Amino acid sequence: MTQSDDEYGTYGEARQKRMKVIAWVTIAALVLVGGGATVLALLFG
Repeated sequence: MTQSDDEYGTYGEARQKRMKVIAWVTIAALVLVGGGATVLALLFG
């Protein structure tokens, strides 16, 4: 392996970790927003 291959491997791991974090944050935001909309609909519906 060359040095550039090692560097790309590190970038791939960091990118994969970042993608997982973004995915979980997106899922949590959708659940919170969806739940909040449901509560408001029940209160004011």
